[in-house]
Amino acid sequence: MESFKKYFWPLLDLLLVMLLVLGVFAASALKHSVDATPSSRTISVTAEGKTITSPDIAKLNFSVVTEGLDTAKIADENVKKMNKAIDFVKSEGVEVKDIQTTGYNLSPKYEYDENRRESFISGYTLTQTVYLQIRDFSKISKILGNLPLLGVNNISSLSFDIENQDEALSAARDQAFGKAMTKAKAMAAKNGVRIKRVVTFNEYQNNYPIYATKAAYGMGGGDAFVESAPAPSIEPGSQEVTVNVSVTYEIR
Repeated sequence: MESFKKYFWPLLDLLLVMLLVLGVFAASALKHSVDATPSSRTISVTAEGKTITSPDIAKLNFSVVTEGLDTAKIADENVKKMNKAIDFVKSEGVEVKDIQTTGYNLSPKYEYDENRRESFISGYTLTQTVYLQIRDFSKISKILGNLPLLGVNNISSLSFDIENQDEALSAARDQAFGKAMTKAKAMAAKNGVRIKRVVTFNEYQNNYPIYATKAAYGMGGGDAFVESAPAPSIEPGSQEVTVNVSVTYEIR
């Protein structure tokens, strides 16, 4: 009994100290959990930021389509025309990295014989397609005007784009979040509360081409590779880079 009394009080003191330490840790964890939990007193706002900038790259596809009965002959004719077109494009300063062959398709043409009631091959069609990016806009009209003279008989999908949108996106993003904060503060002031912190936020982007009237680009520099051809008027317009944001703020 004496031995029990001897160790009872020290053990009790140790137990109390351990409970006190555990209580401090529990209180700290609870406070952290409460701080991390979104407050039910919040307001959510949306805002839009936009910048308008000029595109800096033109993109298009062009093809040489050749038809005939002799596959070897149409292949030779097609390749010669395409090679000549590519050489011309390179002579206008378009780099090799911006010229990509995206299609080479040889297919038979079928017809139906009513008398024999069967289909037969009446010839072949060879289509070779190249994807082209033009960075010097002063060359666009000349390239488009002269490609048909070199045997190119299909030009499509001309479009304009911004190669690196980071700067425009950053400016639009800053504008959008600035508008969101201004709107939230105005709403809070009208209702007698204050903004405490951001709880959640997200954004999404929409980029729209704006077909604004601009001066047409002429034939461009460089010695003539082929005889003069009518140059189409090309208007790259502008591009609108838009960022929409949604922000939820805690209020107090």
